[in-house]
Amino acid sequence: MNLFYHPSCKSSDTEVRFGKEESRHITKVLRYKVGDTVHITNGMGFIFTTELLEVGPKLSRAKVIKEVKQEPLPYRLHMAVAPTKNNDRFEWFLEKATEIGITSITPIISEHSERKVIKPERLERIIESAMKQSLKAYKPTLHPAISFSAYIKAASNEGLKCIAHCAPTEKVPLKNKIAEAKDILILIGPEGDFSETEIKFAEDNGFVGVSLGASRLRTETAAIVACHSVSLLRL
Repeated sequence: MNLFYHPSCKSSDTEVRFGKEESRHITKVLRYKVGDTVHITNGMGFIFTTELLEVGPKLSRAKVIKEVKQEPLPYRLHMAVAPTKNNDRFEWFLEKATEIGITSITPIISEHSERKVIKPERLERIIESAMKQSLKAYKPTLHPAISFSAYIKAASNEGLKCIAHCAPTEKVPLKNKIAEAKDILILIGPEGDFSETEIKFAEDNGFVGVSLGASRLRTETAAIVACHSVSLLRL
């Protein structure tokens, strides 16, 4: 099953039009023909089953046959992660987190961050591709990059707020904190970890220091471990 992404699709739609790029994929790559079935998601929970009415390299059309609402995750997971120096590693995290299951992502710029500029357009494409590949009907929200201190101040209305770090201070295992939480926010620092000042600032503002295990993990590995731990314990 191949899944296409059309953010403008609504329940009331009876027909869907594919643009040039998607039409070329339909005709040249997948070699679909009139009458073939195409599945579409709007990224907001719906998967539409459609039948191709017209196939062409510049324009294809399909009629909507039925729609199904996919069940959302039983939790909301927001990962606030410092972009890695090697951009490929952060992109890998986005791809795998989308496949595992995540609600939203915020790139945060901390004191030790070596990368402070990201390209949201490329990251959005990676998230979209991972959503389609994993047959998910919910597209994770990518928020604009924000400084660590500004984000901590803005996160006052979040649910369970966790900061994962390697400092030799008191921490609790992540699994002990997420068992019943509905809304979960987890902060993951850059290659040099969060500074002591940042950790204290977060904890003074309601964040709980958590441990992801005995090993020291790379930023992207820690973020994936956190995502998988939540998924494993809550699904």
